[in-house]
Amino acid sequence: MAEEGEDVRTSETIRINILRCRQLRGVKGDSITSYVHADFDNKSLGDSSKVDSTPESEAEYNFSASFECTFTEVGHTFDDVAYKPVIITVNEVLPKEKKQKDEKTSVIGQCTVDLLPLLNGELRVESTLQLHPVVGSPMENLPPDIPKAEIDVVISVNEQLLESSNLTQSNLLTVRVGSAYSLPDSWSLLGAQYNYAIGMPIPTAAEKEIPLIFTNGSLKPGAEKEMANRPLKWFNLPNVTSAAQYIPSSVLERLSPDEEKGDLKQKDALDFRRDCENEKNRVTWDTERRYYLEPNARAVFQNKIAETRLWPVEIMRMPPPAQPKAAGGGKKDKGGSVEEDHQISFHGVCYVDLGPLLYPGVKKVAGAFLVQPFNDHDLADKTKRKQAIANDVIRVNSSISRMTGSSPVQKGGKGTASVAKDTPSKKSSAVMRPTDTGSEGDGIHHNIEGEMYLEARTFVYLEFILHQPLVPRREPEQLAKLVSEYIPPRPPFKRAVGGAQKAVEDFHNQIGSVSTMVLNEFRNLFGEEILDSEEPQNPEKQEERRKQLLFKLNSSGKYFAFKEQIKHSIVKIVREKYMKTTAFTDKGELQEFLSELYVYLIDEMHESLEKVLLVGDQYEGSPRSFADSEQLKRFAQEAEVNEEYDDAAMYYQERLTKDKNDPEHWFDYGTFNLLIGDYSKAAECFKESVSINQTFTKGLLMYGILCAMEGDKEEAETVFERTTGLTSNSSDLPSCLSWTILALFYDNLGNEIRAEHSYAEARQRNATAYSSEHDTAEENDTMDQLPSKGDLETVTSSLLPPSAGAVKQSSGSVKSASTTKGNKTGKRDGPGRIKSSAENSTSSKEILPNDQKPQSPLKDESAASRMKSIFLRTSEWLLDMKALKFAEIALSHELLDPLGGPGAEYHVALARLHMMRKEYTQAEENLNHATRIDHQHPDAWAITGHLHYVTGNLPSARDCYERTLAFIADASEMHAIYLRLGTIYIMEEEYLKAKETFLLACKYSPSCVSWLGVGIACYRLNELSESEDALAEANLLNNSNPEVWAYLSLVCLQTERKLEAEQSYKYAMNLKLKDEDLIHEIHLMQKKVGFGNPSF
Repeated sequence: MAEEGEDVRTSETIRINILRCRQLRGVKGDSITSYVHADFDNKSLGDSSKVDSTPESEAEYNFSASFECTFTEVGHTFDDVAYKPVIITVNEVLPKEKKQKDEKTSVIGQCTVDLLPLLNGELRVESTLQLHPVVGSPMENLPPDIPKAEIDVVISVNEQLLESSNLTQSNLLTVRVGSAYSLPDSWSLLGAQYNYAIGMPIPTAAEKEIPLIFTNGSLKPGAEKEMANRPLKWFNLPNVTSAAQYIPSSVLERLSPDEEKGDLKQKDALDFRRDCENEKNRVTWDTERRYYLEPNARAVFQNKIAETRLWPVEIMRMPPPAQPKAAGGGKKDKGGSVEEDHQISFHGVCYVDLGPLLYPGVKKVAGAFLVQPFNDHDLADKTKRKQAIANDVIRVNSSISRMTGSSPVQKGGKGTASVAKDTPSKKSSAVMRPTDTGSEGDGIHHNIEGEMYLEARTFVYLEFILHQPLVPRREPEQLAKLVSEYIPPRPPFKRAVGGAQKAVEDFHNQIGSVSTMVLNEFRNLFGEEILDSEEPQNPEKQEERRKQLLFKLNSSGKYFAFKEQIKHSIVKIVREKYMKTTAFTDKGELQEFLSELYVYLIDEMHESLEKVLLVGDQYEGSPRSFADSEQLKRFAQEAEVNEEYDDAAMYYQERLTKDKNDPEHWFDYGTFNLLIGDYSKAAECFKESVSINQTFTKGLLMYGILCAMEGDKEEAETVFERTTGLTSNSSDLPSCLSWTILALFYDNLGNEIRAEHSYAEARQRNATAYSSEHDTAEENDTMDQLPSKGDLETVTSSLLPPSAGAVKQSSGSVKSASTTKGNKTGKRDGPGRIKSSAENSTSSKEILPNDQKPQSPLKDESAASRMKSIFLRTSEWLLDMKALKFAEIALSHELLDPLGGPGAEYHVALARLHMMRKEYTQAEENLNHATRIDHQHPDAWAITGHLHYVTGNLPSARDCYERTLAFIADASEMHAIYLRLGTIYIMEEEYLKAKETFLLACKYSPSCVSWLGVGIACYRLNELSESEDALAEANLLNNSNPEVWAYLSLVCLQTERKLEAEQSYKYAMNLKLKDEDLIHEIHLMQKKVGFGNPSF
């Protein structure tokens, strides 16, 4: 049992070693005799021996002192170590004068030693501190070029004060009080002066609260400017009068408005704050108090915040502490006369929202908090507390008048503020209740003095800082590791393939390389001869050329070089395929093996030569496509809108065939599968994109969304958290996207605290991004214009030479599609826009200049430049990614957001959602709302046109498209408008308008469909040369479109090119042309000209 008792520590000795001091100067010369004195918690730790020194020599004190830090509530506790410094005072021993018996001393400087590093786990801390001169010291007014006095101090312990488990479970709360601004008018620097105090409750382990009181606030004029970064004072150091009262390396740094959590962080309040802080009177504390929270106290603090969120911070004014009256001067009753002299006034309270301290990773709440009139009912309702701090403030202030140099804050537990035990419990005599300062009627009390805070808009700058967050946030490295466990990364290099298969592949490669070099030699020797010869296939000539080639190879040494090149691959085949690694002992077995090997190598050589020497047209289907990745993506999206999902899947798979290591290819294929409802395949695609690039934000977001939809909450949370640290590196995503999606996820789970944190982070990033974009837009306002559409005649002449011809009518059509968002909202010049039917029919109505156009009475003129809410930005991205469920959730929050509401943008986004779900009635209702709110919204009219197009109302679709093109601002998807409007023109046999519209589509976003439309329009206009050029462009972009080959066949038939007409017709039929009218037209033309169909 004795051994077990020895293992339990009850205290730890803290040692203070004062080594030396430099640059000391005395009263009567450079030579000085001095000693140091150390204090802690108003208790002396001893004096050093007297040491002589000069400014050039050091005063070697080598003084050691110590005190015990107990692990209980008795003696010097952890809380004392947290906020109380060791005070070092340097005293000069003055020379004795005549008839002087005792030595006189004079204080020349002080400094303070912070013990906090020992509480954080340090065993030894060495520091060099500046010695601050006191008033009247010989070092007080030294020239700035003379070095300051310094003192070397070492603090140490044998073992850590806190074990590692206590370090992680406990915490340190730092409370900083700055200044109160915009004071009531009655607070004047003239007349009677007062004491200003701030108090607040602090939790303890016993689920009780002790008062923390900051007294001695100083009323200062506005003309006395504050420093930007002000040093902070130690809490309650009555025996320090010099600059040593400031905590080393502790500065009150103002945060940016985005980082603050106070009541006055909005942009419209910043000017008010600036004026108050620079022009008006203020009360300044600039004091810091640290509290050690043991594990139980930390849990109590966290539970209190979760329960009420609001933390009361009371502010009040009272007369300064009165001095005790002399005997016979009329003593007052001990029961309450002193407290009556310290009756408070102007009792106010700040309700500080400490809820952000429950956010993951958040350690600080700081800002300017408005002062409200104190009211018992409000205090109980908002904070569930029944007792104010004001009573304790009175007791502390009254105790100052009785003190004889001791601190007004005495220990009543762990660093508690003093509360006199003999003070009567009669509170009404000290604290002015609302009934004392106002009127009482119908149970409603009015704090008249407190209401002056509201009139003046008084605010206090406060900071609450934790050493470590109450709710730890997972580090990016930890999240990255978890994500890699869910989605293992793909190896950076392709795994080497060994064995027999690799050996055979190497042999084929070497045969191909050697055969190519031999063929080049043959061409150099006989190329011109064969071209000039009339009988190139003469057997005798061939044999002669073979001998000459062999002679050339042997004489030049290339023959042996070729053999050496192939030999290594043959050795690998022998070892890997036939597993022969030892020498043959039987010659018969050797010959048998060589025969077998020879036959095998000859067969493999022929197979390899067939691949190398393959010539001629070996493919009877469609020719090879030359489209790049972006073009294939455009074709796939065109097929999506036309609901040709098989073709879209083919294009996406072809992109993957071209490059399987591009995460964008897998991501786009995943969004396509999400559109068609194949969620399992979509999840695999998103996982594949992340396995290629573990920081691919879009893939992580979409994979997390699918996990959330499938109910895998833990994996979804991990993935979403991971994306919040990656969005800043992704320029193609809204900066608020990841945080908004994470907030929607938490909101759906009912986790209000984390949802609130995520929403706040998203809004902050959204505001920062908007400010940056807005500033850039203003700087480049004169340059931020899209290229003019140009004159259509110039476009036509530059792309296709115009030619007159008869208009041939036909029922030919072209499929339209919507592609990626091409041109964003911009301006188009007048000459290039398409006039609507109403403009063509009414010649008297001319287009007004931009500044004279009529505006919608319901439209806010600043709507275009207004910041979008985080929900609208997120819903638009989710709609693009086909994540309809999350998009619907985001749009539902848009109605409640201060920046949102049922505006035109909201109804347009909701209409897009209904269109994707094929809920055309609801989509039409939303579009009607959008056009009523903003009748010049191009996207609203564009989507209305799409709605009429898919429902078969082509005349209405044409009117909407023409109206959209008539606006100065472009819609977000102009390509789809051009294609569908051009298609309608072809159906209505207005081929000239169709040609112009498709040419505009080709100029801004060329695709196979747009050039096909130009080709059809030109063909119907009998402009065959221009039609062939346009069809050739379409064929280059996508040579697997059967309609392109069909119209090329028609053009070739009319220009009497038999071979090309037959070839084009063959390709069109092999690609399964489905337009029966077009097939019938081709057959009629073939019969008319008498060729073009190989079956004739």
